Amino acid sequence: MTKEKAVPSGNVFPVSEKDRQVISNGTEVTKRFLARVVFPGASISPGVRTVLSMRSENDAAAPSELHGHAAILSPSLDAPKNIGSIPLLLGVSNLASISEGAIVAISPNGRIDILYRPDSRFNTIFATGQCDSNCIMCPQPPKEDHIPSLIKEHFELLEFIRDPPCHLGISGGEPTLLGDHLVRLLSVISERFPDTPVTMLTNGRRFRDFAFTRALAAAAPKNFLSAIPLYSDTSFLHDWIVQARGAFQESVSGLYNAARAGLTVEIRVVLHKQTIPRLVSLMDFIYRNFPFVCHIALMGMENMGYVKKNWNFLWIDPIDYQKQLTDAVKYLHYRGIPFSLYNLPLCVLPHVLRPFARQSISDYKKIYIDACNSCAVRADCSGLFASSNERHSRGIQAIL
Repeated sequence: MTKEKAVPSGNVFPVSEKDRQVISNGTEVTKRFLARVVFPGASISPGVRTVLSMRSENDAAAPSELHGHAAILSPSLDAPKNIGSIPLLLGVSNLASISEGAIVAISPNGRIDILYRPDSRFNTIFATGQCDSNCIMCPQPPKEDHIPSLIKEHFELLEFIRDPPCHLGISGGEPTLLGDHLVRLLSVISERFPDTPVTMLTNGRRFRDFAFTRALAAAAPKNFLSAIPLYSDTSFLHDWIVQARGAFQESVSGLYNAARAGLTVEIRVVLHKQTIPRLVSLMDFIYRNFPFVCHIALMGMENMGYVKKNWNFLWIDPIDYQKQLTDAVKYLHYRGIPFSLYNLPLCVLPHVLRPFARQSISDYKKIYIDACNSCAVRADCSGLFASSNERHSRGIQAIL
């Protein structure tokens, strides 16, 4: 079996491929396709492509239920009988973790990627892997992809979602590089799920084009939030961090245009060795220049992508920047600016900052290590990124 390149992160992640076998059964899977997961005995919506999932080796389906699906998934290595020409994916582990109604993508080599989980609040549309920045701490480094194929998948995904999501994210790469396609995507989301909160992670640089920003704002759902990063109060440092000359001025212009168009805006700051020294100055810059910002997120770093490559000049233990973080929090708090701390375990924060920490790490990325087992506040803690299992703060310890 040939392995494909890793599918972009976000809510997109592969099902384990241990011992997996693909049996074409007379019908070849020639290209990647999306489908909704159904279980034996479930009703099927007309016009929606489905795959039948056997959750365990003891699961069984009536003969009449084995037909009409795009594929059948089974944890067993024994092929069901009398299923005609439907492709089989056998030996698929962890099928029990895929809920009914999940949307999956199946590739010709048998790779299964979960694109949407109806029981999760962390569902994200990965708009594109392309980006016009190249941030030194990016957990999902830019890559070329085939945008027309992605666009087709995005609209099909929305069509296959049965019930309104409790929240929907849009990320990348840089989603605004989709241009008018993004405007159409937001319009469909607004029409299908008018009450669903939608958060788009964007560098905001494309918002310098006011005509585009105005069109996007007109199409966006009513509960739409643009989360835009700003890493310094100086253009030189911000541009160096994002590795794009002129990015600071474009993002600043984009922020003003977003407000002018009526978009709700949040500013995000990733905390690392390059942003910490001017953190309070940055808070002052935001306070004085962007009074329309609804929220500021101060975010711990994820040990993925470029972070692994640039670890030595990015990593600073949260224990060692407690003073700078406390000063920044006090600055915001005393001025009545809404803010939160993301991706920081409670035990690495001073007591005074813990009320501002949020459960921000996606469920499929979050872990707790052995030191967390006896912690009295574990249920309220963000935990750690799975990528930080071996490399994390020296301050991780149980709070008793």
